[in-house]
Amino acid sequence: MSGWRFTLKHAPALRVDLRGITPTALAGLSVADVERLPVVCGNATLALAEFFVIETLASDALVFDADLARFDRVGWQMSGGLMQVEGSVGHYAGGCMTAGALAVKGHAGALAACEMAGGTLSVEGNVGDFAGSTLPGSMDGMRGGSLVVKGDAGARFGDRMRRGSALVFGDAGDFLASRMVAGTIAVGGRAGAHVGYGMRRGSVVFAAGPAALQPGPTFVPALADAGVIWQLLARDLARHGGPFAALPAMRTLRHLGDVAVGGKGELILAAP
Repeated sequence: MSGWRFTLKHAPALRVDLRGITPTALAGLSVADVERLPVVCGNATLALAEFFVIETLASDALVFDADLARFDRVGWQMSGGLMQVEGSVGHYAGGCMTAGALAVKGHAGALAACEMAGGTLSVEGNVGDFAGSTLPGSMDGMRGGSLVVKGDAGARFGDRMRRGSALVFGDAGDFLASRMVAGTIAVGGRAGAHVGYGMRRGSVVFAAGPAALQPGPTFVPALADAGVIWQLLARDLARHGGPFAALPAMRTLRHLGDVAVGGKGELILAAP
């Protein structure tokens, strides 16, 4: 598999859908073949070469040397390989991924890693609303893989999440882990209102401890000790560094819920 470098010619006037432009899809193609690949811009279908200067690389990576804030579905249904974006990306980045790695140096729009089933999406900046969640009209959110956000996250992060791990180094918006079914979410900063609304199972870890949030009335203090399980979870999160590096040395305060829906999820507040 050869690598590719895409250099943006000019910012598009309308939003562009980049679905289908993945390392697996480009494997074995010539430069001319890649230049002719169709992408949708507004209500028109144009050749990929209308937007990018395309050249091959010695590595196996697909590198976008550009800010793709007006390009949606970057890494959509990605099934392997490595993609790197030197700027921001639009909506649905890494959506429905099953394998591979997508690294974004800037920010990501709404619905990043929606219904992700495998692979890794890392975002150096912020992500918009509904990251790691479900597509509109669907019942299942993130189903596997790893989402790492070095900045802040918008509202409904991890909505209907079923599996996998999602980390936010900064703050998270309202309705964090709403309707969560399973999986692990870790937050380095503060959370907005209604954390765990409708949560049934899963774990949400707050590295900032009690300062991060005040659990709602439908979450009750846990009485049973979970020290062994916490050590396993804390060590796994600590490898990401940042606000999670000191977690193995901390004790925890746990709250269970959302009892309003018979939920058995847990909010874990790390404490010195």
